[in-house]
Amino acid sequence: MNRKLRFGMIGGGRGAFIGAVHRIAAQMDGKAELVAGAFSSDSARAKASGADLFIDPARAYGSYAEMAKAEAKMPPQRRLDFVIIVTPNHQHFPPAKLFLESGFHVVCDKPVTFNLAEAKALAKIVAKTGRIFALTHNYTGNAMVKQARDFVRSGALGNLRKVIVEYPQGWLSKRLENSGQKQAAWRTDPKRSGAAGCMGDIGTHAENLARYVTGLAIDSLCADLTTFVEGRQLDDDGSVLLRFKGGAKGILHASQICIGDENDLNLRVYGDKAALEWHQEHPNELVVKFPDQPRQIWRRGNGYDGAAAQRFTRIPAGHPEGYLEAFGNIYQEAFRAIAAEVEGQPQPKDLDFPTIADGLEGMAFIETVVKSSKLGAKWVKFPKI
Repeated sequence: MNRKLRFGMIGGGRGAFIGAVHRIAAQMDGKAELVAGAFSSDSARAKASGADLFIDPARAYGSYAEMAKAEAKMPPQRRLDFVIIVTPNHQHFPPAKLFLESGFHVVCDKPVTFNLAEAKALAKIVAKTGRIFALTHNYTGNAMVKQARDFVRSGALGNLRKVIVEYPQGWLSKRLENSGQKQAAWRTDPKRSGAAGCMGDIGTHAENLARYVTGLAIDSLCADLTTFVEGRQLDDDGSVLLRFKGGAKGILHASQICIGDENDLNLRVYGDKAALEWHQEHPNELVVKFPDQPRQIWRRGNGYDGAAAQRFTRIPAGHPEGYLEAFGNIYQEAFRAIAAEVEGQPQPKDLDFPTIADGLEGMAFIETVVKSSKLGAKWVKFPKI
């Protein structure tokens, strides 16, 4: 393209965490610019947030509905190309539906919707409108996660036997939602977060990472959710046994009451020939293990990395890349798809970013985990979606 993509943001204003992350990631490569927004459900805060971000006051809207109506009437040379939705979960579906049907592409934070029914409805809207829909499961944007997936695809691990994915955090070990902390408040509120707390917030990341790297589909699961903090309405800890199609077995653990743990998402995959492990807190390294030789440590940015890892590496070896760069890689891929649509060109065949299909899987995972736990940790078949 001979210009930057133009985007607007829904949510992400004053007091928000993830909005700033998305803005950095979306503008990291200089291919897109923020020109409009409805940054809060509170009209006054929305406009004030627009001023904070130096948005033209005429395009700092009091609501997303106002934004969609006004932007759809803009001349082509000023009109938005896409919007980013960074609201709490219960406010994902309505603006996504409205902007897709108004002709805009959409990038949405995860999980995709409030419940599975909304996700199914949204998938139909995406298909009907033909618009690009990207979901920011950002951890799959890491270069060494791409390398891990390539190892599995190449057959280097052999037949997969065991998958262990863990996501322990400790930030909700106390009832932080009662202190006025905005992020804790909505994530522990079933009216805004949905049917699951911890498992919806970070368990979906763990499930998505495991599925992305291994390519394995869940056949059935057995889940045990717990609320350890007294008075909390949603789970803050969960353990899930997984049976994958093809015979592999798995364990998924997600918790937000593990005192001392910060953001320790990690994955171990065991085949009958070799194994690998990756830790989000050390994202530039991938450990590969063998039965009859020393373990290998593969590092991002080196010539021995595979084509996929090299493609998503931004700077030379020894200069760490992590959370923001992985986010940026998701946006980089989504922009390739959006730019092709804007220019009327065929879609690239090697696109690599999470879509509405990943959103459906995530919501089905949440629903099945909650169902299993409510049944007393019974095995439940994973639904066809």
